[in-house]
Amino acid sequence: MSAPREVELKLECVGPDLSALARHPLLQGTPEPQLIVSTYFDTADQDLRAAGLTLRVRRKGERFVQTVKAGEGGVGLFDRAEWEVAVAGETPDREAFADTPVRAVLEAARKPALVPLFSTVVMRAEHPIEYGASRILATLDAGRVETPASGDTTLSELELELESGSAGDLFALAQALAETVPLRLGARSKSERGYALLDGRSLRPRKAEPVAIPEEARAADAFRLVALACLRQLRLNEEVFLAARPAEALHQMRVALRRLRSAFSLFKPILEGDPRAAALNEEIKRVTAPFGEARNLDVFLATTLPAEIERRPDEPGLAALRERLEAEHARAYAAVTATLDAPEWRALLIDLVAWIETGPWREAPGADEPAPDFAARVLERFRRRVKRRGRHLDRLDPEERHRVRIAAKKLRYGAEFFAGLYGSKKARKRHKVFGDALSDLQDHLGALNDLATAHTVMAGLAVPGDGAAGPVDGAVAFAAGLTAADKEAEAGTLLEKAAEAHDDLVDVKPFWR
Repeated sequence: MSAPREVELKLECVGPDLSALARHPLLQGTPEPQLIVSTYFDTADQDLRAAGLTLRVRRKGERFVQTVKAGEGGVGLFDRAEWEVAVAGETPDREAFADTPVRAVLEAARKPALVPLFSTVVMRAEHPIEYGASRILATLDAGRVETPASGDTTLSELELELESGSAGDLFALAQALAETVPLRLGARSKSERGYALLDGRSLRPRKAEPVAIPEEARAADAFRLVALACLRQLRLNEEVFLAARPAEALHQMRVALRRLRSAFSLFKPILEGDPRAAALNEEIKRVTAPFGEARNLDVFLATTLPAEIERRPDEPGLAALRERLEAEHARAYAAVTATLDAPEWRALLIDLVAWIETGPWREAPGADEPAPDFAARVLERFRRRVKRRGRHLDRLDPEERHRVRIAAKKLRYGAEFFAGLYGSKKARKRHKVFGDALSDLQDHLGALNDLATAHTVMAGLAVPGDGAAGPVDGAVAFAAGLTAADKEAEAGTLLEKAAEAHDDLVDVKPFWR
């Protein structure tokens, strides 16, 4: 018998907006909010977490409910196995989870004793809604995640749980509510927030996580898992950026976006029949244009300019150049923040998840192809593209080199996305060698791209955008030209190394064959 499932769309907003949302016409005529206290349990070694399980005991009034959930790491729509049962008190009842995966994990654990790790304390308002052809329970939670020794964090969420009907109605309701208050796509469960506090990772930039694609998955399943993983990385780093604006969070947001847009290219054979695919891809590119300018300035100010100042410590114009670029950097970051705060951005991410989960592309010709077969064909095609475009790499012009770099990047992301489909010892060994060779090529092509970026930054000074600090004086212009010339002097060596790295990659045996 299959496990009971919970299907809910998780959205986030700040406290005042949650209060405003409670007055929405669709959320009227329900009881007053209730205090809900949930305590999460695990072993001292966090064996349940490692197995993708959570165990909590929730107190609601005088009742206690024990819940086991399987599956974490979602974004937006959380579809998880869930076992709930009433228990006598506030500690876990082992008999009550005897028929869940928790039992096997604890039997294998080195220290199977369960301990309380953290709690959530929220005021909860529940609103049953008939929307479209579906019955939906809208839950507003305002409160905190609390740990004994690792601090607390606020909690302000809207959960739309599908009781009957279709997921499409969940997204339609979310968009209707988002017209009233700013709602952001949720990327962390309450248990994830608690564990992040324990780890000290609550507001740290996050790199891409491995994508677990089952070998029996079809091509459409693979795209769904890949695209959602990219959006999850994007949202986790967006939260960090909005809180403190660290450069690494912006960088990881751009990585997530590049991975997502690469997924659109890699899975084009099953997406091209759905016009929404191309439209969404172009909208992502358009809306996130300010991210590129901000990241270019990050790299220039953190790497290129310090190296130039060390090379020419007596050049007075370099200090003035840095001051000018720091002003441009502040303006660029303000533009990124404005993008993330715009209703269009929040709506775009909800639209993306809605399309990924319910779009017609899921039944397109080729969508049912086994994922390993699809992956092998795609990786082979992009490998040939890198091989063909990279011939005589040291003789190519910058635009042609850029095309090689983009193709190599897509091949690298594809190799990362599909790695789990090839689990034999030989395949894993080949994947490591292939990935190292591809990374080496990308590093050299990336260094060459930094040259182009330096020229772009310098050109931006000559033609400043809106809000810039005014005309560039002579000392700054001279220092900018000097910096660009010094960077260009490195091109010959970098081209030679990139060509060698390309030849090495061509000689490596593909891991998917």
